Amino acid sequence: MVLTPAALIFSTLTVTAYVIANFIYLRFRKTPLNPVITTTVALVAILVLFDIPYETYMEGGDWIAFLLGPAVVALAVPLYKHRQLLQKNLVPIAAGITAGVLAGLVSGTLFTRWLGFADELILTVLPKSLTTPVAMQIASTIGGIPSLAAVFVMVAGFTGILLGPYMLHALHIDSPIGRGIGLGASAHGLGTAKAFEYGPESASMSSVAMTLAAVLGALLSPLVAWLLL
Repeated sequence: MVLTPAALIFSTLTVTAYVIANFIYLRFRKTPLNPVITTTVALVAILVLFDIPYETYMEGGDWIAFLLGPAVVALAVPLYKHRQLLQKNLVPIAAGITAGVLAGLVSGTLFTRWLGFADELILTVLPKSLTTPVAMQIASTIGGIPSLAAVFVMVAGFTGILLGPYMLHALHIDSPIGRGIGLGASAHGLGTAKAFEYGPESASMSSVAMTLAAVLGALLSPLVAWLLL
């Protein structure tokens, strides 16, 4: 990657927009608008308003995406700090992640079948609750549309971080393990970011749930697709 003027401008714009959105979110905690959603909407509005091509923006966006690798690796830090919590609750954690993965795979498939979607679209929606690279690969393998699968993953993530806290409250799920698994297994990376708001233990469990959900989802997706279609 080359640090061109456009890359510098748009990477700075992205970071600045997020910092402002995060400040507003922390200042007014009662608002349901997560800074990730607010930043996305703001950046799309700027690109449309000034007629900036997506390719031009991605000269800076690629630098932001490059930082995702170290960010994911950094999730191992809270996981290591709370490894004893993971060891003591290995069975319920494994059961919760398995239930979350199955719910994510089956619910999307049944809902889209009920709406009368074509099989190709159903197979595209099926891995929606898994992290983007895994979901795209699964969609490609089972006959879906990888690029569209990424869109459904984003929709699932945004839905999870918006509605997840209300569902956790309604179901009286207030333990770090329950919150972390619920957010990580349903809303992947965005859910893990949300889990940090509940504390490092929830964040650790969410990162575990996100990672294991991706592995388990890759194994179960073809089976679920075969059984339901």
